[in-house]
Parts: sequence; C-alpha cells; structure tokens
Amino acid sequence: MRVLVTGGAGFIGSHIADALLDDGHAVVVVDSLHPAAHRNQPADLDPRAEYRWHSVLDRDALADAMRGCDAVCHQAAMVGLGVDFADTTDYVIENDLGTASLLRVIHDQGFVGRIVLASSMVVYGEGRYRCPSHRIVRPAPRDPADLVLGHFDPLCPVCGSQLASEAVPEDAPTDPRNVYAATKLHQEHLGTAYAIEHPDATVTALRYHNVYGPRMPRDTQYAGVASIFRSALERGEPPRVFEDGAQMRDFVHVRDVARANVLALTGPRAVSGPINVASGHPCSVLSAASALAEAFAPHLAPEVVGSWRSGDVRHVFASTERARSHLGFAAEIDFSEGIREFATATLRN
Repeated sequence: MRVLVTGGAGFIGSHIADALLDDGHAVVVVDSLHPAAHRNQPADLDPRAEYRWHSVLDRDALADAMRGCDAVCHQAAMVGLGVDFADTTDYVIENDLGTASLLRVIHDQGFVGRIVLASSMVVYGEGRYRCPSHRIVRPAPRDPADLVLGHFDPLCPVCGSQLASEAVPEDAPTDPRNVYAATKLHQEHLGTAYAIEHPDATVTALRYHNVYGPRMPRDTQYAGVASIFRSALERGEPPRVFEDGAQMRDFVHVRDVARANVLALTGPRAVSGPINVASGHPCSVLSAASALAEAFAPHLAPEVVGSWRSGDVRHVFASTERARSHLGFAAEIDFSEGIREFATATLRN
C-alpha cells in the first residue's frame, strides 16, 4: 500500500510512518513543521519515506502528494491546551480547516479507501461517573470556587453525592471543555460527514489517551503532561503536579499508538467510527510523575502544587473493549517498562 501520513514528521506521526515502512508499505509524509511542535526539521526521520514540507491547507500541493495513495492517516494538528484563549484561531485553522482541506482534496480525487483520523480522549470532557443512587451521571464543569478550596472531584448533579469514576466507552456523550477538544470533535464530525457522502470509504477516529514516549517535544506548553514532567527533570527541577495529583489518566506508549493506526489502515477489517486507543490500565497523574522521577532522578520527587488549569477535567480513562473486538488491538508496552525507557529517551526541541 501507499499511505499518506499528514503530520508524519511529528511525535506520533513519525512513529506511524516507521511502523508502516517496517511492514513494507510506501509512505508519503506531508508536514508543515509547525513552530508549536518543531524548532527545525527533526533529525530522526526515516529516510525510506517521501517527505513534502507544506501544510494540508495547500490543496494543490496536497493533491499532488495524495496521487496514488491507497489510504490516508491524518495526524496533522495542533495539540494540547495551548497558552490561552488567544490560540483559538490557530487551533481552528490547523485542526478544523486543515481537516476540511484534506477531505476536499480526497473528495476531488474520488478517494474511497480507509481514512484514519487522530482524535483524542478530550472529546469526552469529564470521564464516566456513577452515583450510588442515580447510576451514570454527567457532572457539570467544575466550579472555580470549589477548585480554589481544593475540592477537585465532581459531585452528583442530582444529589451532591461522591461519584465513582469508570472507564469511558466510545458511545459516551461527548462534551468538549476547551478549544482543543472542540476542534478535535469537529474533526470527527467532518470525517463522519465525508463517510456519509462516500459510503465506500471508511473513516476511523482513533481517540488517543495520554500518549508518551521517545520524540516527544520538550519545553513547550503544547506538549503532553509526560513531556512537561520530563522536561522539568532535565532542568534539574521536580515535576509540578496540579490539583492533588489524584486525577486519573491512561498513559499509552507511542509505539502502541502507531500499531493501532497500522491496524486501522491495513488490518483485515475496516472499522468506522471512534475507537479508544489506551493501555486499559489507568493511573494517577502523581503516580506517573513519581515513576518518571524515580527512573530519571530519584532525588527530584514530584511537588503537588494544588493549582489547577481552566479546561482541565478530573478523571478520564478509557474502555478498550472496542479496540480489542473491532481492531484486534491491545497495548503491549507495560507502563513501568515504557516509563523507564522514556526517562532516558531523546526528546525533540
């Protein structure tokens, strides 16, 4: 197969390109080397791929790169919460307009193969919660007044009881609570619209949970929390953990994420709709920071600072049943093994 990988020079995209090439596929990478992710062209790119250094917004150049491709893996996007709300237009342009540009090009070429879209667990907003009396409930966004007082866990919106968090399945209601989350959900909606009008095409939205591993960008507010912790350790500083550190996440290794993409692109079964990509073994943010510090510099134990960020949610981790039953995917890299590797892995500038 010949596969177009947008954002294929990025953290996740480059690992996907490697995995496809190792399986014998031809890869065409389109990447704009956006300054939020790249200071310069990465030195660790696989020379077996063909590289086109332009944005997906350049439809003529994208159409040329797309010719002859059998599948599309759309990873190009701005990620993370960003600096502040002033980033809104950049997120919408890069994520939503970029996806629309790609879909317009493949529509013009009559493409009806597999399209895999990089989505995110952020589309769920808060995770899944169960009240002892009212079963599954959807808590409202957390009140800043409660957060200031250190009351971080949401309560039942009906009776105010404590809630138990559960793994989120793909059919859970979506509830994006920041700009990045809103753009990722809109990307999914655009992909769904394409699939409806092109019934012979398949659009799979892989909802990544907290991806970590080699090639993460360092020292940027657009990076994931694992990279932020690792960058602090490299500076000789303890990782700073927000809230009380008890917020639950699912950390999944980037090579497992790449393998999920390859299965969605080339596996025996074409799968439509969203699929969670996660390890299936959630842990607290504090325990993740502690494991990383222990592997990198045991004397730099994490500091729990109690502060919070607008747009963050308390607990969100995934049900992995659909990935297993539909894609045949299950994460293989244990967190303890992966975090030891990540502690000394090369990060990108």
